[in-house]
Amino acid sequence: MKYEGMIYRPPSEADSLILQVATGCSYNKCTFCHSFREKAFRVKSFAEIKEDIDEASRYAPIPRVFLADGDALAMPHDALVETLRYLRLKIQGLERVGIYANASDVLKKDGAELRELRKLGLGIVYLGLESGNAEVLRRIRKNATAEQMVRAAGLVKGAGVLLSLTVLLGVGGVELSREHARDTGAVLTAMDPDFVGALSLMVVPGTPLDEEMRAGRFELPSPFGLIRELEAIVAGCEFTKCFFASNHASNYLPLRIRMPEEKEQALARIRAVLERGDPALLRPERLRGL
Repeated sequence: MKYEGMIYRPPSEADSLILQVATGCSYNKCTFCHSFREKAFRVKSFAEIKEDIDEASRYAPIPRVFLADGDALAMPHDALVETLRYLRLKIQGLERVGIYANASDVLKKDGAELRELRKLGLGIVYLGLESGNAEVLRRIRKNATAEQMVRAAGLVKGAGVLLSLTVLLGVGGVELSREHARDTGAVLTAMDPDFVGALSLMVVPGTPLDEEMRAGRFELPSPFGLIRELEAIVAGCEFTKCFFASNHASNYLPLRIRMPEEKEQALARIRAVLERGDPALLRPERLRGL
């Protein structure tokens, strides 16, 4: 397999074959993100993709494949169809293909195109919501509004594809912490995803957000401030059926919540930690990471 640069994938794709069909991120302007700043975006040729699939086919069965990089759904529809068809032809035991996407990529496709991708094996789309608050989204230079992300979620779910969302605790800073948490819970409810991953913002040196923090224009909430956001987001969510996790390595309070049935139990635990205010109850800083 020929990979270019650092490869990122969702935690739930840890056991998947990572197939790099594109490099970098087609947008690559979010102020908090460092992942693809060293790469220029390009879609790989089918000859390059085919060579990697042929190599991987020698190691079958492979139940799951994840298409990298940052928003592989940005590749032309015909190219994505050709890739999925070849995966189905060559990879024995293939059950599901996953992909990162921006809301703008989803909105460029119609329902028929997404249903075609679903029939060819696309089983899950990972979408970064980050925040449901309009001002926070503007400040972090997200390339979609909350309303656009709700529409994108409807298209994905309408095509029968699983939807996994990421939100960022702390991304509104101290100034917009309350509004960020309140509106994120409301937008998550409107999107009604199958999975939510709550990560805690870790400001990476060299990013625009790092520059804002150094200039005093952004202040990251305290550990317990981040947990208060988690409490507000969980309290504000109403899901049909969703697995909500805050067990990423960046988080101070790891939780795995099946909603709606475990919501009140999770809230009771979060509130008990907040009431005690004991740092010993939190994940130590030395164990936190991106």
